[in-house]
Amino acid sequence: MKIIRTIARLGLGLALTLAGFSHLGAARETFRAQVPTWLPLDADFVVIASGVVEIVLGLWLITGFKAPIAGTITALFFIAIFPGNISQWVTQTDAFGLNTDEARLIRLFFQPLLVIWALYSTGAIAWLKTLRTKK
Repeated sequence: MKIIRTIARLGLGLALTLAGFSHLGAARETFRAQVPTWLPLDADFVVIASGVVEIVLGLWLITGFKAPIAGTITALFFIAIFPGNISQWVTQTDAFGLNTDEARLIRLFFQPLLVIWALYSTGAIAWLKTLRTKK
């Protein structure tokens, strides 16, 4: 099981790192389409900042340093960006090949899987349980 979790952690780290770099370059305009219009921040700033965060989280996951903490923070990041996915669905904004309401809706169900992936692959679930029992 440990090898499966390690592969899952490395895969998530690599995916986040690559996605982060795409925020800064090739897909920057596409990522802007996901920034909710109600967010009181410049869309370009949000895209760049989230890209940098994804790169940092991805590299942290790859190193495995304090993996449960990295997994917990990554899961919280996935929760924090979820409103962008909801906004894309509600506003019917096309991006990343999601050009139907059904495709955008289906995508919403993948965000919880990313949260679980981050927590499982880093051992964060067990770590969080130990924190709870130490109270």
